[in-house]
Amino acid sequence: MDFDHGISAIDTGFERPLFDASHLIIDHGRAAFVDAGVNASVPMLIGVLEHKGLTPAAVDWLLLTHVHLDHAGGAGELLRRLPNAKLVVHPRGVRHMVDPTALMAGASAVYGEDVVRRTYGTLTPVPPGRIVEATEGLELVLGSRRLTVFDTPGHARHHVCYRDHGASAFFTGDTFGISYREFDTARGAFIFPTSTPVQFEPEAMKASIARMAACQPEAMYLTHYSRVTDVARLAAELIEQVDQLVALAQAADGHADRHERLVESLHALFAARAAAHGCTLGAAQVRELLALDAELNAQGLEVWLDRARAA
Repeated sequence: MDFDHGISAIDTGFERPLFDASHLIIDHGRAAFVDAGVNASVPMLIGVLEHKGLTPAAVDWLLLTHVHLDHAGGAGELLRRLPNAKLVVHPRGVRHMVDPTALMAGASAVYGEDVVRRTYGTLTPVPPGRIVEATEGLELVLGSRRLTVFDTPGHARHHVCYRDHGASAFFTGDTFGISYREFDTARGAFIFPTSTPVQFEPEAMKASIARMAACQPEAMYLTHYSRVTDVARLAAELIEQVDQLVALAQAADGHADRHERLVESLHALFAARAAAHGCTLGAAQVRELLALDAELNAQGLEVWLDRARAA
């Protein structure tokens, strides 16, 4: 899927079609990938690069928004194929790229060890000398364009977004929510926030969203799934929904069936907002498409509740 300003979305093949995107940016013969999908995604990413007439040696940067495995699971393997590229990642994520052991253990705790091994394979470590820390305000050059790092906690404390000045856009990972193309209507994109475990922080997420929206970008490129416009509307909807997620979590807290209540309330919220958006998908299809997000959002909200109680 090609856009203007030399930006392309590449479906990584993770989970289902139009679920998980890596973005390729090309400028004056130089290239960068934003997020890497999983190990199985790497041949597709290299294939698209070569289809564009570039060799792996033309890639200067592999930009990670954060180290959750659907974004960074294939990073080490991809970097192994890119002889000149540097990996850019939040300082908190550096150790996980150098030694993925803890990253695999954390994912196994959420999804189960068998599922993680089957889905992600064995992660390839990244040599420390090939890593650049994505600190707030860091500026990167790609061809003739400038990319600036924004530290954007809320979804994870090790999350950054990349402002592409030439394209008037951000590459937002998961901070600017999730927007599946199946839900597009005449009103535009449908969007919702992601509170995936384990570092959801609602106030930080709202601040990160507002900070990017204040730059008045023309577009946001989400990992799930790719380009959205009408940024001011979407930002307002995301901030409103973060508060709604918090309210649902607090309402479910203290009940023996907290998790089940929270999953069902999230499905009800998503379904109501999709209907109000003009979505014509059937109720069963909406539920199926959002099942994983409702489950993970519920888990993340529960971690947030428990952490707040222990503080």
